[in-house]
Amino acid sequence: MALDPQVVAWRAARETAGAAPLYTQTLAEARAADLAAIRAGTGAVEPVEEVRDTHVPGPGGPLPVRIHRPAGDGPLPTLVYFFGGGWTLGSVDTADGICRRLANATPCQTVTVGYRLAPEHRFPAAVDDCYAALRWLAGHAEEFRVDPDRLAVGGDSAGGNLAAAVTLLARADGGPRLAAQLLVYPNTDQRPGPAPAADEDPLLFNRHSVAWYRRHYLADPADAAHPLASPLLAEDLSGLPPALVITAEHDPLRDEGERYAARLREAGVPTELTRYDGMIHGFFAMPGVFDAGKRAQEQAAAFLRRRFGSDPVGSAAGAAVGGSDHG
Repeated sequence: MALDPQVVAWRAARETAGAAPLYTQTLAEARAADLAAIRAGTGAVEPVEEVRDTHVPGPGGPLPVRIHRPAGDGPLPTLVYFFGGGWTLGSVDTADGICRRLANATPCQTVTVGYRLAPEHRFPAAVDDCYAALRWLAGHAEEFRVDPDRLAVGGDSAGGNLAAAVTLLARADGGPRLAAQLLVYPNTDQRPGPAPAADEDPLLFNRHSVAWYRRHYLADPADAAHPLASPLLAEDLSGLPPALVITAEHDPLRDEGERYAARLREAGVPTELTRYDGMIHGFFAMPGVFDAGKRAQEQAAAFLRRRFGSDPVGSAAGAAVGGSDHG
């Protein structure tokens, strides 16, 4: 279907403002523009009971983490969240709005991991950081007030890629045991696809964007074949945690995200897949602009409630909220 009217209006505003594609900017410019765009699109900042910035050990040094906690004492179900940004942009700040809403709506504790960025630190540095942080949190559950039996991972875009990679590592290592994985328009296949078309819309995330991020992240194009870079290429996906995969209709990453959901299902992993029709890459982080972003975040919270066992009704109403299942 056509672009959602809210996307059309947002695109027109970008055109009027003369917005430049991130892939035409310097790294410093792109990082600042990415954060500004997310802050502009996230809507009102939701208060949460507690927000705390701290660090955990990582393979390259201390890793910043931001913790959001809803009301309640003692250990809580916990979502370890990895922000998007093509492994090149982003920080714990760019996921702040998402994590505030998920912390309140689920409710659960969220921990955002400030992994190292490319091109300063290329693959597999981000994967190593995310997995190290997950293991540290699980191993220090009492200190971080984590319920180790209700621990999940999630992320959007490159963060979804990292969440998927972390589940593969956790399975290979025999833990931490994960209750769920939340994958929002994830990169799952780093192999170069068709060359970008001449009519790629520069005001939307497009194949030029995908290639720009890939060039920053992979030191060697051959790394695209590694399952920790391209989880879709993993030989076996069985035994992974139950998944919710969210995709956007007008997103160059749509098909690889949906293929990954299909492979998870084929491997026997309980998997929900929703495509948000009319939407574009990035909508999940912009509930202040797109109503579908609000619905998708509500769906994510409902999924987490079910997987954490805090929704005794077990309603599946969130499985196709605002979009369509393409299983």
